Amino acid sequence: MNIELLYWHWILLGIILMISEIFLASFFVIWFGTAAVVTGLLVFFMPTLSPALQVFIWGILSTLSALIWFKYLKPQAIDKFNAGLSKDSFAGEVGQVLKAPEGKERGKLRFPAPVSGNDEWLIVSSDKLTAGDRVHVTGLSGSALIVEKS
Repeated sequence: MNIELLYWHWILLGIILMISEIFLASFFVIWFGTAAVVTGLLVFFMPTLSPALQVFIWGILSTLSALIWFKYLKPQAIDKFNAGLSKDSFAGEVGQVLKAPEGKERGKLRFPAPVSGNDEWLIVSSDKLTAGDRVHVTGLSGSALIVEKS
C-alpha cells in the first residue's frame, strides 16, 4: 500500500489539532498542531520526503516544542505575585499549615478547595505555628496571606 502525504494534509491536521485545543484547554495539543503545520511547510518545499520521514519529523518537532513549553515557557507564565488580589477574597478562609513560617522565611498553607485558583499559598503569622495547625486568613501582605491560629 502506497501512502502519499501531501503538504496540505499536514497543514489541515495542524489546524484541526490547534482548534481542538479550544475544547481541551490543556495548552498541550497546540504543540502537536504547530509541529504538523511546520511539517506541512517542509513538505511543500521538499515534496520528495517519504511519508515515514514526514512522520518522524512531525514526532521530533512535537516532542521538542512540548519540551520547550514545559521547561522554559510554562514556568514563566505562572503569576508568582498574584497581582490584584483583594483581602476580601481571602478573609475568613480556613486552611492547614503545611510548613510553618520561621523567622523571615514564609510558611505554606493549603486550603481544602482552591481559593483564587490555588490551593497552596505562602503565609506569614505573628502566632507560633507548626505544621498541621488550623489557621484562618486575616489579611494580605504582598503575595503572602496573613494568618492566625483558629
